[in-house]
Amino acid sequence: MELATVLFLGFILVQRLGELVIARINTARLLARGAYEVGAAHYPVIVAMHSLWIGCLFIFGYDQTVSWGWLAVFAVLQILRVWILMTLGGRWTTRIIILPEPLVTRGPFRYVRHPNYTLVVAEIVVAPMVLGLIWVAVAFTVLNAAMLWVRIGVEGRALASLRRGVLR
Repeated sequence: MELATVLFLGFILVQRLGELVIARINTARLLARGAYEVGAAHYPVIVAMHSLWIGCLFIFGYDQTVSWGWLAVFAVLQILRVWILMTLGGRWTTRIIILPEPLVTRGPFRYVRHPNYTLVVAEIVVAPMVLGLIWVAVAFTVLNAAMLWVRIGVEGRALASLRRGVLR
């Protein structure tokens, strides 16, 4: 196993676990402020899909050579990830948490409607490509597209209800 591969896979694992901790803290704080969750029923499916994606990276990528070009693309995505997280601050979470306050419209949200979802779509393609795992990129792109179709629909309906003044 090459050092670059170990570092790349380790980064992904530590990053995702750290994000779960941040998301849990932010979710609790948002709920304490009067927010509420929608789409909780599909959340375990998202967690399972992302866990399987990471598992595939480890199982099938541990002995692969890192593509430095794809790694550079991945690094750029991480800069975008930090921008998104910093823009949302305490409102960032992995769940759909509806806070009866105006939506964030600065930073990347000024340019893209769902920058975090867009970033995840790109990462699901790029991270496997760093390890030459084309089939993982394709398979999980399809799975993620189906998941996002559900998730964005749930989120959109909840936000539309909020705009109409109907909570939950």
